[in-house]
Amino acid sequence: MTKMQQTVVVVGQGYVGLPLAMRAVAQGYRVIGVDLDVSRIESLKAGTSYVDDISHEELASALNSGSYVPTTSYSDIGSFDVAVITVPTPLRESLPDLSFIESSAASLAPLLKLGCVVVLESTTYPGTTEELLVPILEKGSGLVGGVDFHVGYSPERIDPGNKVWGFVETPKVVSGITAESLVHVKGFYDNLVNQTVPVSTPKEAELTKLLENTFRHVNIALVNELAIYAHQLGVNVWESIEAASTKPFGFMKFTPGPGVGGHCLPVDPSYLSWQVRRKLGVNFRFVELANDVNDHMPDYVVQRLMVMLNNQGKSMRGSRVALVGLSYKKNTGDIRESPSLRIIEILREYGAELVAFDERVEDARWPKGVEKAALSHESLAGADVAVLITDHDEFDLALIGDSVTPILDTKNRLSGKNSERL
Repeated sequence: MTKMQQTVVVVGQGYVGLPLAMRAVAQGYRVIGVDLDVSRIESLKAGTSYVDDISHEELASALNSGSYVPTTSYSDIGSFDVAVITVPTPLRESLPDLSFIESSAASLAPLLKLGCVVVLESTTYPGTTEELLVPILEKGSGLVGGVDFHVGYSPERIDPGNKVWGFVETPKVVSGITAESLVHVKGFYDNLVNQTVPVSTPKEAELTKLLENTFRHVNIALVNELAIYAHQLGVNVWESIEAASTKPFGFMKFTPGPGVGGHCLPVDPSYLSWQVRRKLGVNFRFVELANDVNDHMPDYVVQRLMVMLNNQGKSMRGSRVALVGLSYKKNTGDIRESPSLRIIEILREYGAELVAFDERVEDARWPKGVEKAALSHESLAGADVAVLITDHDEFDLALIGDSVTPILDTKNRLSGKNSERL
């Protein structure tokens, strides 16, 4: 069977699923992109991409080829050869929510056929593929996983906005519930990416994803807490970090910020911590401490803004605060779990009036109660205090740094006389 004759279903058409779908189309597959968000599917059908890494032109080309069909209905699928699940796995009151995986699996199960492949990419705890996904697929299909159909786990490694390490260039960890399943999972991704990295079981692949982001989470927490104490000690932590990064061994550079965001750092380590506590009855102390530090960085940002206002003889209540950048990561419009959201929440509780500048964030996801404006000398000057949260390339840093409005720089990008480093 040729790739053009094979049908790939990608469940979830967000920052992970859409790039995968576009790559599969480019490699000759027929792709059905499923997403229950009606507005997203309508946008895709109109050829309008909401994912920064996928251009409108690339999406339009896929649609015009007839090889890409976006839909909200599983009834549009029919049978398939490969299904990849890339749905969200959020935390609900600090507990993993796997309901999107469960509903996706239940919807796919009746469509399984002999020899098909199902791959889970959503971040989750070790054991999910074998203990949760496979039983749902077997119950709904009457088939046996690893015998009648193949199942594997391959953690997503999408880094939105990264122009060097995109989906194709980033090595892909792959696994299967049996040796034969691994062969099929690996074979599929070998057609999509430059390098695959097979591991022995889905549990190792699931832990790989959590390890990668827990490593980052813990190290970011270290420099975040260090930044707080260095400021109090009158030390430029940014200069010390740059100096330390000149060491060619034994040091990896991490920088402070207003908090962590996106679909990985605020979530993934907690999945690992939850599983350790559930299975072993102990706390993963590094993760718990990192969560505490990173979760409270927005509070620290607001404290610094309050001090800056106090130095002007102003209170937070009634003051106009400008937020420069809202997304969790530069050069993307991704606002999921962004520290800006918590900063906004705290500032509103204190009675501040809020205006923000970020043309990349979709209107549908713009925070309520926050005025949207274009960045300019005038719009900045109209604020009592400002904070640089996201340093998008299109922002005129000289304009921001030269503003008469005092600004807290959480990215160490400004040099104006009215700017303060985090």
